Amino acid sequence: MTTTDPIAEMLTIIRNAVARKRSEVVFPFSKTKFAIAKILEKENFVGKVEKKEENYGQIKISLKYDKEHKSVIQDLKRISKSGRRIYRGTKEIPRVVEGPGLVVVSTSRGLMTGKDARKRKLGGEIVCKIYS
Repeated sequence: MTTTDPIAEMLTIIRNAVARKRSEVVFPFSKTKFAIAKILEKENFVGKVEKKEENYGQIKISLKYDKEHKSVIQDLKRISKSGRRIYRGTKEIPRVVEGPGLVVVSTSRGLMTGKDARKRKLGGEIVCKIYS
């Protein structure tokens, strides 16, 4: 399956797996998708993130659920799209106010959370928002 926006495809795969209460999800490897997955792991939105070598490389993510079998991830939204890129300066990086969540920003120093980008005084492309 070929897509023009592999990050949107990754977020959709995760969203669909959460809706079906899957324990893990696997999708094609790319450095950007792996960096986003590692941010989700670091911020405790997902369990273990692994890179698999078969089929030209894959990313395997263990999804997390609470005691009531409710997913830790409530929603994933792609912000900057291939047809409309969204760039923000340090002071304009959005804060997630709808509850616990984070913004992933692509900066000149790599992908990081919006909180880390503000702390390092870096702006960049707003990739996606994740809500818990």
